[in-house]
Amino acid sequence: MLATPERIRGNGGRTEALVWHKPVGRVVEEFQAIACSDEEGIVMPWPKQDVPLRLDKPGERWCPECLDIIRRP
Repeated sequence: MLATPERIRGNGGRTEALVWHKPVGRVVEEFQAIACSDEEGIVMPWPKQDVPLRLDKPGERWCPECLDIIRRP
C-alpha cells in the first residue's frame, strides 16, 4: 500500500516511531494530505513508499483510521 510516514520525535529530535498514513492527492507546497483528516497532513513529507499492511519493524505502526479506510470494501 502506498503510504507516507509521520515521524514521532523524542528527546533530542530523534525519530522514535513512524506512523504510516494513506496519502491523498499529491504534495502541495511541502504538505501531504492524509486520508484520516480533512484538515491535518504531513508537513515536509518523506517520499511515498510501498508499505505492507502487516508491519514487522519495531517502532512502526499504521494510523488506525487510515488502516480502516484502506480495508473498507
